[in-house]
Formats: sequence, structure tokens, C-alpha cells
Amino acid sequence: MMRIDEPVRAGAHAPRDSRRLISALAALALACASTNAPEIQRAPDATNVKPVKLSREQIAGAVFEDFAPVVAAHERGDQTWTTHDVEAFVSSDRKFDAGIYRSEPVRAEIDQPYGVDEFMYFLEGGVILTSLDGSQLTIGPGDAVMIPKEWRGVWDTPEGYLKIYVIHSPQPLD
Repeated sequence: MMRIDEPVRAGAHAPRDSRRLISALAALALACASTNAPEIQRAPDATNVKPVKLSREQIAGAVFEDFAPVVAAHERGDQTWTTHDVEAFVSSDRKFDAGIYRSEPVRAEIDQPYGVDEFMYFLEGGVILTSLDGSQLTIGPGDAVMIPKEWRGVWDTPEGYLKIYVIHSPQPLD
């Protein structure tokens, strides 16, 4: 398991600006999570809006004990897997969402566009993303990836994973 106090690390081949972007996005993901409620609380006049936070312990997995995660059992073909999702922040327009997500192993063909722009920072496990052109990207603990809403390909997570996610959707999320 990754230590939470380790810095975000981009690959040695990544340009400095890419490392800064990944660090900034990871900080944004952490800043957009809440320990107080699943959604940001706003005063009627919206003058009392406060930042939200998750502790290191919660990011390391305690969030699933501190909140009631949405637990879903999935079935596709001969595969079955379970996911746990703590949606820690949703913007007032419901187009921006952040939280922590855990999934058991799964392999899925994404044949329709992904639908949302998503930043993911992997804490445990990982994913192999194969784009339509056959190129592969392997993401593991301590790595971050951004998936554009137009992406299609194969999502393969042979060991499962734990990730922080930040989603932007062109339409309000359900």
C-alpha cells in the first residue's frame, strides 16, 4: 500500500509541467473531499461555504468505515465484482464530483465514449487501459491518469484498486 505522506510522483520521463499538473490535480482531488457530509453544505445566502477535507487515515481506507459507501454488485457476462464508492463532494451544479472508489478485479470493454472527464489517483492496485489504437497505459499505486470523456477502449484491473477520483461532466450527474 502507498504511504499517504509520499509526494505525488510522475514518471521520470514526464516534463516538469506535467508533474506540476499531476500534483495540482491530486491536491484538488484531496481538497474537494468532505469529512462532514456527502455534499458541501451551503448557507441560504451562500456566504458560509467552507472547504472540505479527508484525513490521511480516511484516504488510506477508513473513509469506507466513516461513511456509508454506495456498495454495488455488478455482473457482466461471466464476470461479477463489487465496488464501494464514497462520493465526498458534489458541486452545486452537479457537474463536478470527487470521492474515493474501491473495485474488485474487472475487465470491461468501453465501446461507447467514456462520457465524463475523470482524474484518478491510484492508492492501491491499478488498471491497464488499452485505447482503440492498441496502445496501453499501465497505472499503479502513486500514479495518476486523466481520461477524456471521448475515450473508448479496454479497462482491465486484474487485482482491483483503490483510487481518488475527480469527475467533470458536461451534464449534471445523477
